[in-house]
Amino acid sequence: MNETPPPEQPAATAPKTDHPGVITHPPFIYISGLIAGALVHLAYPLPLATGEARWITAGLLIVLGIVIVLGGARIFRRAGTNIETNKPSTTVVTHGLYRFSRNPIYIGLTTLYLGLAYVANSWRTLILLIPVILIMRWGVIAREERYLEAKFGEAYVTYKARVRRWL
Repeated sequence: MNETPPPEQPAATAPKTDHPGVITHPPFIYISGLIAGALVHLAYPLPLATGEARWITAGLLIVLGIVIVLGGARIFRRAGTNIETNKPSTTVVTHGLYRFSRNPIYIGLTTLYLGLAYVANSWRTLILLIPVILIMRWGVIAREERYLEAKFGEAYVTYKARVRRWL
């Protein structure tokens, strides 16, 4: 019996997606760090601070973090672009908090994390902020920057040259 091979199929190409392809939503990265820190702290406690100053510091950091996150999100909404990292950006936002940092929402999440580390009273949670920031830098921000540069070209390159990534 003579079998003929199936006809050659054209190589399948994935449709180009209009989003940065970050590893996950940024809040999940921060929440994962907090959970990991809490679990390690439960097994090996190492208190961060004592007394009333701890609660004042925690409260100030939490309020500041929330204000920054909400402020950055509001600016995105008013500019008509998406906050979610799995959706397309429609413009380069360069006003408001974005005059000082290209990532104020991430600064807000980092500040909120610091406040929650104080609430947890955990050096281990605080130390785990380092890998959280590294994951954010390479798994989120670097991908967003490549995407925005490819999508908006010179407008984003000029903005990137003028405004710092963090502060």
